[in-house]
Amino acid sequence: MWAAVLALGAGLACGPGEPENAGTTIGVSLLTRAHVFYRDLEDGLRAGAAEQGYQLLVNAAEWDAGRQISQLEDFTTRGVDAIIVCPVDSNGIGAGIRTANRARIPVFTADIASTAGEVVSHIASDNLAGGRLAGEYLAGRLGGRGRVAIINQPAITSVLDRVQGFREALARHPGIEIVADVDGLGLRDRALQAAADVLQANPQLDGVFGINDDSALGALDAVEDFGREGIVIVGYDATPPARDAILKGRALKADVVQYPFEIGRRTIDTIARHLAGEEVPAVVPVEVGIVDRDRLLEASPEREPATRAAAGAEPGDGAPGPPAP
Repeated sequence: MWAAVLALGAGLACGPGEPENAGTTIGVSLLTRAHVFYRDLEDGLRAGAAEQGYQLLVNAAEWDAGRQISQLEDFTTRGVDAIIVCPVDSNGIGAGIRTANRARIPVFTADIASTAGEVVSHIASDNLAGGRLAGEYLAGRLGGRGRVAIINQPAITSVLDRVQGFREALARHPGIEIVADVDGLGLRDRALQAAADVLQANPQLDGVFGINDDSALGALDAVEDFGREGIVIVGYDATPPARDAILKGRALKADVVQYPFEIGRRTIDTIARHLAGEEVPAVVPVEVGIVDRDRLLEASPEREPATRAAAGAEPGDGAPGPPAP
């Protein structure tokens, strides 16, 4: 009899027609909504949450570390069941994460890792592999010889991985020298300024790696402003403006492509497994690929990487991906 009463009570708790997890609420603090990458990531989070029956409380810090810490503190005060954060500052976010830790609310990072506080799992592109793809592509275009620069953003952990992978790839090509590694802050106007300084100091520059598309497009602006020809730029993200520049045959020749929708969906899946009592990995890597003009021309519009990612296609499903090991 008591079993029947308990079962009835559990059913009423969900409400008629409500999913089993309807009472589960997840707080989300995005880095920004201004970038298509994070809008696609949010779409993936929402799709995953709909499948699980979770409620999402989504905010964006818009590059403001203090605002992001406040958002995490607010989620903690509300007593959410889990928190997802894409940190503005990988170390500075520790204050907000530790507040959630003390309240025993599990924290997950997506795209950008935290270096402070306790995080259950980090879900992100395999940025080390992406950096290697960028390095190998650039080395191939330069024939294994030349002088290259990195437009960096060293405050971000995912960028550190990209640059490490890029340097590892170029280390296999002793004819290539990295002559500059400058901080463009991940912003197009600041990257333009940084790239302009590099171009002035290096009249024989042959290549540039931009750690995101704002960095690559800022470098492209500088190269064209200076009228420099023969420089090969490789970017990271494959956003529509970058793909357009690649298709037009400008100095931006290739882009590492990420799958932000998939990152979002896997983040929710990882949370669901954790809340169900399963052990989840500390890091969940999501595959990356690389596109250049030939590969973009081969793809019909509905199969372009960003479109497939926004539609929830699996990475590698008909798209260029990392080479086999």
